Amino acid sequence: MTTERVATNSGFRDEELLSAVVADLIGDVRHVAVGSASPIPATAALLARARGHGKPYVSLLGSPKHTFFTDGGRELFDCAGQGRIDVFFLSGGEIDGEGNVNLVSIGDYDKPTTRFPGSFGSSYLYYVVPKVILFRTEHSKRTLVPKVSFISAPGGSPDNVHRSGGPIALITNRCLFLFDRTRRRFRLDSIHPGHTLAEVIVNTGFEFERPPDVPTTRPPSAETLRLMRQVVAPELAEVYPQFAARVFGVGKTA
Repeated sequence: MTTERVATNSGFRDEELLSAVVADLIGDVRHVAVGSASPIPATAALLARARGHGKPYVSLLGSPKHTFFTDGGRELFDCAGQGRIDVFFLSGGEIDGEGNVNLVSIGDYDKPTTRFPGSFGSSYLYYVVPKVILFRTEHSKRTLVPKVSFISAPGGSPDNVHRSGGPIALITNRCLFLFDRTRRRFRLDSIHPGHTLAEVIVNTGFEFERPPDVPTTRPPSAETLRLMRQVVAPELAEVYPQFAARVFGVGKTA
């Protein structure tokens, strides 16, 4: 039995809004790579490709159809080091106002109160991929903190350190922050429909800059929604069948 796509009162789901915003951030690039367990970034990457009529090339780890990698993560790292990946996505148990990411633990390192999955290749990819988009669907003071407990991947580097990559933005379920690499801090760019500046402030652990009047995040256009629902969703179902069924009504649920 197929599921029915449930839209918001504005005619789109939160997942569709976030995917459209991320696709705009991707821009005109050659190659976007998406790690595992990342259905919204994957949707955004495939949307960017649909908009560009086949460009950029999209690599989805875990997808036989949407990647040329034959050696998993090691080949991803090789491509990134050679400058052949333009956009990647990172998240973290904690993210702070300087763009630092914690994927290891909270509390004393030997006896942590919380243990995360681990850094994997985050610190390396953060240095070499030109556009890294941070993504966290839980926007709270627990996740967006004044200072991460452990730096798995640093958002900035000393001036005498060569670095071609780093964060450009942080998108959450409440808003979009852009990252100023010169000042090494976030600036609030827009607030998603249905949310407020007061809500963002009270749920953010770090300080951030903002314009006098913060705009509302632009909703996805009718054409963007058409591409997501008719072109992207069937492609997405190969790697994320449950997500595609729940959000877009594609495929079957158990």
